Amino acid sequence: MITPSAAAIDLNADLGEGFGRWTLTDDEALLSVVTSANVACGFHAGDPSIMRRVCELAAARGVRIGAQVSYRDLAGFGRRSMDVPPGELADEIAYQIGALEVFARAAGSRVSYVKPHGALYNRTVHDAAQAGAVVAGVRLAAGTAGLPVLGLPGSLLLAAAAEAGLEAVPEAFADRAYTAHGTLVPRGEPGAVVHDPDAVVARAVGMAAEGAVHAVDGSRIAVAARSLCLHGDTPGAAELARRVREALAGAGVRVEAFA
Repeated sequence: MITPSAAAIDLNADLGEGFGRWTLTDDEALLSVVTSANVACGFHAGDPSIMRRVCELAAARGVRIGAQVSYRDLAGFGRRSMDVPPGELADEIAYQIGALEVFARAAGSRVSYVKPHGALYNRTVHDAAQAGAVVAGVRLAAGTAGLPVLGLPGSLLLAAAAEAGLEAVPEAFADRAYTAHGTLVPRGEPGAVVHDPDAVVARAVGMAAEGAVHAVDGSRIAVAARSLCLHGDTPGAAELARRVREALAGAGVRVEAFA
């Protein structure tokens, strides 16, 4: 079943994905387009100076700051699944959120949500223990007030977040291929990433305006999302993000941070 058209959608991007002198994302350009910034917290990418700079740029532009938490996998860019004991993982999630909060507050802002990265994101779709650990880490860092959690619609992560009283925010990916079951095609498989800019723009509009996308098998599946991710490490990411935002406006979809 196709979901009704969205009146508005949040645009988020993975930012601060560098380390030392190495830079991957065009943070300043992307922050002129997106409404939410998923800032790498040092475990898959990012370092203290990068985190501080991105928080300052985001705060100056009125872009919401989110903690993009990951497995401790700097060498693998957080894309290798790891069997981290739940208690240890919860501590590492809280550690990353707390580190980013220091820089967000110094910039006059705050951490407003949490989104897992890479292998951790995919693992929490179906692994209840890892999903619960992420939620426990958010609770440990944010206290009783908690923080919204971004994740894949239908994932165990969003279910665990909702059960813990946290706001569960479903998101979609215009540049990632979907299976017929609504999960992301693993990056190691052919066609997992959509490289054609025109196709990415069209998929973004379809997801936001119609709540649907074509899966790799050709079937049309429902994708109910309140936030749309634009990967910052994609070549030409900033220009692509601008095209997506313009196309959404042309389709009558407001681009604004999720409530």
